[in-house]
Amino acid sequence: MIEIKNIYKSFETNDVLKDISKVFNEGETNLIIGRSGSGKTVLLKSIVGLLEVDRGQIFYDNRDFTKMNHNARKKLRQEMGMVFQGGALFDSLTVEENIRFPLDMFSVLSAAEKQKQVDYCLDRVNLVDANKLYPSEISGGMQKRVAIARAIVMNPKYLFCDEPNSGLDPETSMVIDELIHSITVDLQITTIINTHDMNSVMEIGDNILFISAGEMCWEGNRKDILHTENQKLQEFVFANKQYQRIRDERINDR
Repeated sequence: MIEIKNIYKSFETNDVLKDISKVFNEGETNLIIGRSGSGKTVLLKSIVGLLEVDRGQIFYDNRDFTKMNHNARKKLRQEMGMVFQGGALFDSLTVEENIRFPLDMFSVLSAAEKQKQVDYCLDRVNLVDANKLYPSEISGGMQKRVAIARAIVMNPKYLFCDEPNSGLDPETSMVIDELIHSITVDLQITTIINTHDMNSVMEIGDNILFISAGEMCWEGNRKDILHTENQKLQEFVFANKQYQRIRDERINDR
C-alpha cells in the first residue's frame, strides 16, 4: 500500500499539486487520470522520488519516504518496478539482457538464478522465444511487454507505469492492460498507472484518482465513473462519444 498525504508541489510561481491525499491499495490497478498539464505526471514522479514535494508525506507500507535519507531511499527503490512511457529499453542489449539488467545491477543471485528469473518473467509476459532478439527486431507491443518483464524481474512490491499504452493500437493496448492487471492481482503488487487512455480506465480502473489543475477532483472506480455527477470529470470522460453513448444507454436502462 502507498499513501500520500497533503501533497503540494510548485515550480517557481506555478502551483502544480495542491493538497492531494490518496491511498493506493495493493492487488489493485490504481489509476491517476487527468488532462495534459493536470499534474498527474508530476504526482507520479513525486511518489517515486524523482521530484521532491514541497509539503506533505508519502508512505510505503507505513514507511515515511519523505523523511528517508539517500541510502534508505536507495534501498526502498529496489522494491519498485517502473514501466516508462517509451519503454526505455537499451537498443544495444538483447531482450534477455534488458530484463536481466536490474539483476546484474542490484542482486547477488548466481548466473543460473538470474537466468531462471529472466525466463520466468519472459514466460509471464508471453515472450518465451524472444530472448536473443534486439528491441529493433520486435514490435512496439512486444517492447512494452519486455519493459514490464524488466520492471517485475526484481519481484517488486510497487509497480509504476507511465502511459504504458502510449503509441500502441487499441488491440495491443488491451493486451498490455490485461497483462498489467493480471500481474498486479497475481503478485499482489501495489500498481499505480498514469494514463489518459479511457479504454484503460474502463477496463482495469479498480481505484481511480482524477486530478484537474493540480487538485484532487474525484475518486472512485470504473463502475462509478459512468454515473458521476462531477462536471469536470464528465467533460474529461465523455469527450469520447463512445463513453457518452454507454452512459446514456445505462441511464435509460435504469
